[in-house]
Amino acid sequence: MKGKLILVPTPIDEENPLESVAQERLLKACAGNAIFAIEDLKPGRRRWLRYGLPREKIEEFVLYNEHTAQEASEHLLKMLLSGRDVYLMSDAGLPAFCDPGQQLVDQAHQHGIQVTATPFANSIALAMALCGYSHDRFVFEGFIPVKEPKRQEALKQIALEKRPLVIMETPYRLSKLLQELEVVMPGRELCLAVALGMPEERVERGSATTLRQRFEGIKLPFVLVVSPKN
Repeated sequence: MKGKLILVPTPIDEENPLESVAQERLLKACAGNAIFAIEDLKPGRRRWLRYGLPREKIEEFVLYNEHTAQEASEHLLKMLLSGRDVYLMSDAGLPAFCDPGQQLVDQAHQHGIQVTATPFANSIALAMALCGYSHDRFVFEGFIPVKEPKRQEALKQIALEKRPLVIMETPYRLSKLLQELEVVMPGRELCLAVALGMPEERVERGSATTLRQRFEGIKLPFVLVVSPKN
């Protein structure tokens, strides 16, 4: 069985505590054989101790940042494939969102490894972090028009955009949206992030056709990310 890649958002300052569910999960993971990857040793160690996490785990940290990403990704991917969970933390904020962690998330998806996160309040940023697509710049398309012909006009414009896109829609229109995207952008890969933070959470990548088949009948909140166009 493969391990899971878990993104751990941390406070953007040095004063606020770590979110309680994240702290609980990290404490539990410390008792097992999980791997902890951090961005920078000094601030990472300081924050780890301030969050009340076990000091002895500090010596096992894997350094993952823009300088170490290629080598560290190979190591972490190997560990994930062997069944070990990997917890990824940046110095502050959401890992893999406009962050080198994007590369590791992308590789995890390519190898069929589940990517998830401890609680985070912004579903848009979280979906972008979990998708693994390069997103130095992206477009928030939001909710597209419901009525025709404005809906078809919007879809045609979306298909022309080369940057990654974030699309929102009501749960009961998921199947219709994917069916429409099959027509206007058949070659673009999508990432569907469903029920983020809920027990039913699923984050999967594939074509519009593939995702429509996988999520047939699902009516849960979602964020859809369209991959960048080459």
